[in-house]
Amino acid sequence: MNIGQAILEALETLNGNKLRSGLTILGIVIGVAAVIAMLAVGSGAQNTITGSISGIGTNLLFVFKGNTQQTIRNPKSLTMGDVNALSDPLQAPHIDKVAPVIQKTMTVTFEGQSSSIQISGVTPDEESVRNRIVTEGDFISIENINGRASVAVIGPQAADKLLGTHTGIVGESIRIAGQPFRIIGVLESKGGGSFGSQDNVILVPLTTAKARLISRNLDEVDIIYIQATNSDNVAMAQSEIRQILSTRHQIQPGAEDFTIFTQQDFLSLASTITGVLTVFLGGIAAISLLVGGIGIMNIMLVSVTERTREIGLRKAIGAHKRDIMLQFLVESSLLSLFGGLIGIVFGWLIAFVVGKIASASGTPFTPTVGLNAILLATIFSTAVGLFFGLYPANRAASLQPVEALRYE
Repeated sequence: MNIGQAILEALETLNGNKLRSGLTILGIVIGVAAVIAMLAVGSGAQNTITGSISGIGTNLLFVFKGNTQQTIRNPKSLTMGDVNALSDPLQAPHIDKVAPVIQKTMTVTFEGQSSSIQISGVTPDEESVRNRIVTEGDFISIENINGRASVAVIGPQAADKLLGTHTGIVGESIRIAGQPFRIIGVLESKGGGSFGSQDNVILVPLTTAKARLISRNLDEVDIIYIQATNSDNVAMAQSEIRQILSTRHQIQPGAEDFTIFTQQDFLSLASTITGVLTVFLGGIAAISLLVGGIGIMNIMLVSVTERTREIGLRKAIGAHKRDIMLQFLVESSLLSLFGGLIGIVFGWLIAFVVGKIASASGTPFTPTVGLNAILLATIFSTAVGLFFGLYPANRAASLQPVEALRYE
């Protein structure tokens, strides 16, 4: 028996038991659809997170107090003196701009509405260093810094929470910790970022924040954002930062009381986390494929029992053991293959619906069905059919013709 003849006979057999074949295929459809959908969701999450981080800029560096690699006793704080040293082109020729930040989550109110929002005291350099884009109004200026102005630039999510809209709100007055601030600008939406949502923020002048909102000792700052001259000079800028801060803090190399992160560090971390999440989701979904495979084996065993006399007759007129095995293996493989193909379509539809729901809820999230996921699901579903069809096929092929013909 050749493979073509085996496929035709398998199709006739499956067509003769439409309901049973359909229910068996359904198990594989659910399994493959779950795998496709979960991998698409994981891939979409990875693209969204890494894209959001990359949107800040590939030549951005972050400097924090303390050392994440080792415990440092009494680490020195980051100060405006450090900021001024890092801004010196003679000491750090590969650093373009430096943006110090102090921040704290505070209660903000507007006409009876209140919400906890991250307040950040920033300088004008924040706009270019963090790639901030103002859709309405203006960003914080040097005049606002010098005058300790009570002005604020608000993120779209924070604006929607407080004012119900993020358009046409320039000039409105909000209260931060009970103190009035006039909105002078609205930020463009950026979604999630390295430190949570970049849209649920309110930016105020650094001098105003220190004087009236967020108390810090010794001209202390929480984070220093640094923009290298270009992405190729990030490593050189990192080396200059380490040298300058080590000298100013009077510490030995290798015992830094500060931590430097680059965008690549955050991208690698985010990719690792989302990669593990994708594998985890795919693994859970693959369990349903195994359940579908067990269903195939069960149905094929029933089929062997029902067709015992047919198998005996085939062997009595000269059919070889391999012919019987081929016949049953082709049947189980076709069941899983049909289920896999239908499951791919359903998986894509599920991913599409999830993307639409996410868009409707205001979440910039697009599940991605990749070619690798389709090939993996198709190959795996076919392999499941072969694996779980092997035992029934071998059992059928091992029947003795005389005993099989006597079977009732």
